[in-house]
Amino acid sequence: SYTVGETYNFTISLTTSDDAVEGGFLLWSYGVGTFNSDADGIRANANESSAISQSKVGNDWLVQWTAPGQDVGEVSFQLVGNAVDGSGLPDEGDAWNIVSFFIAAPGTATVSEGDELSLRTISVGDYESLFVAEVTAEEIEAEHQEELSAKYFEQGNLYYWSTFAILLIGAVFQREFYEKKYGGGPPHLDRSLALPQGIGRGVVALVMLYLTIYMYQHGWGNGWVGVVAMLFLWAAYGVYRTILQGKTPPEVLDLL
Repeated sequence: SYTVGETYNFTISLTTSDDAVEGGFLLWSYGVGTFNSDADGIRANANESSAISQSKVGNDWLVQWTAPGQDVGEVSFQLVGNAVDGSGLPDEGDAWNIVSFFIAAPGTATVSEGDELSLRTISVGDYESLFVAEVTAEEIEAEHQEELSAKYFEQGNLYYWSTFAILLIGAVFQREFYEKKYGGGPPHLDRSLALPQGIGRGVVALVMLYLTIYMYQHGWGNGWVGVVAMLFLWAAYGVYRTILQGKTPPEVLDLL
């Protein structure tokens, strides 16, 4: 925000492309406040008392603007910049840019401690030089290498955990097969122990199942969903083993 009656310095910087070597500007405040036209390279506009422009071509100008003597609300400005190639002709080598901005009314904007508002810099010029950043071959290659690293990391994790899960499930099936074929089945577990164990493992399985569905629906990612899903399968397998052990007939050592 401005202070009533205070003078501010506006630095106007004309940013141009390679073809444009010089330029000019026109700045006006719609009749609010006054511009000082005594500075070098600055002149008042004959057709508009609240407008000011350059008196000779260049790239940077310092303009002084004095705020009005009373609070008139926010003050709007418009700045037109013209970057030319020096050919003397209005051709494609010239570029125009228009910037509109305003300064808030006194007491309506909060200024952080240490901020300096006595100097305001406004840059105008062609679109390419202001907004289009030139990317070097080194930057392109660095971005490509970063993408490759992220891809290898993601795929490496995917293949590692997938292989680990397959090996774990294969080991469980192998145990079940050899236990039934050569061991006669799982060892006996008394029902007084099997019942609380089965209930506990069942509760864990239900919680893991709920978390698996919840995390999948809320987009937690395949990694987290896969881990929780494996915990659910492991708990469910524990319930299955408890039921089998509870149904297994006791042997002599179990009865002693």
